[in-house]
Order: sequence, then structure tokens, then C-alpha cells
Amino acid sequence: MKRILTIQDISCVGKCSLTVALPIISAMGVEAAVMPTAVLSTHTQFSGFTFRDLTDDMLPIAKHWKNENIDFDAIYTGYLGSFEQLDIVGKIFDDFKIPKTKIIVDPVMADGGKLYKGFTEEFAHSMASLCAKANVIVPNLTEASFMLGVPYVGDDYDEKYIKEMLSKLCALGTKIAVLTGVSLNAGKLGVMSLDSQSGEYFYYEREHLPVAYHGTGDIFASAFTGALSLGKSTSEALRIATDYTVECISLTLADENRRTYGVNFEQAIPYLVERIK
Repeated sequence: MKRILTIQDISCVGKCSLTVALPIISAMGVEAAVMPTAVLSTHTQFSGFTFRDLTDDMLPIAKHWKNENIDFDAIYTGYLGSFEQLDIVGKIFDDFKIPKTKIIVDPVMADGGKLYKGFTEEFAHSMASLCAKANVIVPNLTEASFMLGVPYVGDDYDEKYIKEMLSKLCALGTKIAVLTGVSLNAGKLGVMSLDSQSGEYFYYEREHLPVAYHGTGDIFASAFTGALSLGKSTSEALRIATDYTVECISLTLADENRRTYGVNFEQAIPYLVERIK
């Protein structure tokens, strides 16, 4: 059985980060090892949430794994909340990287043209350095813009611009760059990737559902990483992750009793399991 390590925070209530990564990866028939970077009572869309930082626990956990000769087929990172955590994760990459290990970085820090609260442009530049150690990175357009130090253009772009952004992202050092939330046709939303070794671009789009839910990026990245670890090609893994995310949102919209803080990813797991067969 394949084993993925995912490094990110956990919200005790709220369908995001480890709360979705653990069940999605497990449902795909892959062992999910976790390194929580923080524990929150809920995700940050709620008011009055509690927060406990776990930075001091990260290296001792990694040291114990090393002593037990534990290795990973993939390491997937999500939300990292400080410069210190970036440095620690970079060290974990160096310590646990073996020929079979794929490193996937989702540089969660911004959306809609703005950095999340507490992040700075300097942090984005440090995140770009971490991305240099990855096999695959999956930023959205805002995160890519901040990491590259270029203005965010909103919806004012074309295919040429996206390809130029992907080329610049690969120049950071990653083998494959993926841009999420790309729209090249009216009413559609998708992803585009560039494999820097083959020079091949790939684009996949689905209908654009005019809603925004917390955690859908984490759902996408978790399904994508799971599919990659199972031996799917980058393009097939992107199709699977995109289709699964759309299915999650569609099922949520069809639920009259839906919760507002996340999508019904659990109900879509049977669909995901069928897709990876």
C-alpha cells in the first residue's frame, strides 16, 4: 500500500485541510500519515475559533519517524502558517526525499488578489523557495502572482499569459507547475499545467459553478495527490481531482440541508473511488 504524508493544520469542525485530506486519501486506498501544524476548533470562517500552534512538535515527530525507518511515496503540504514552519518543512523534504517520493506543494496563502490575514509578500517569496524543492506545485493565480512578484491581473488574461506564468513557476525549480482556477472559456473553470521536462502543457475545464466554498482547494489537492501516488499521470490526476471537486460542489448545491462552511465531499467519495479504478 502506498503511503502519503500530508503536512497542514487541522480544523476540528470545518471541511478543509487535514479534515478532508485524511478521509479522501484513505478512501483512495492509500495510507494517510499526518503531521498537524496547528489545531483549530473550527476553520477561520467561524468567529471566536481557538488555535494551538504545533510547530514545536514537528521536528520531534519527524525524528521519531526517521528512527523507525518510515518513508513516504508522496509528501503533500497545505497551509503553513509561519517562516519557521516553511524552514521545518524544507528540512523534512530533504530528510525524507528518496527516489520514489513525490513532493507536492499547495502554497495556501492567498486568493482573490489578496494574501490571507497574517501573510506578507516576504512570506510569499519564502514559499517560492519551498516550491523549488517540489515535484509538483498547485497554486491559484493569486498565489502564483505573489510568489513571482508580478501584479495580479484578475480575470484579464488569455492562454498566452497563463502559459507564461506556468513557465515562470517552473523556473522556480519545480518539475511540474499547475495553475488552478483558470478560465479560458466563458462559463468554464479549470486547471492548466506545464511539465518543464517535456515542455507539454495540459488544460482541463468543467462548468463553472457560481459559488465559493471553503476547503475546495484542499479537496482538489488531496484527490490529485492521491491519484498521483496511485500511478496516474499528471493529466489524469488533474482530471480526477477536478471532476471530484465539481461533484462535491454539485452534491452540496443539491442538498437542501447543506451546511455553509464546506462541501459534501463525503457523499462524493463513492464517485472518486469509481474514478480511480
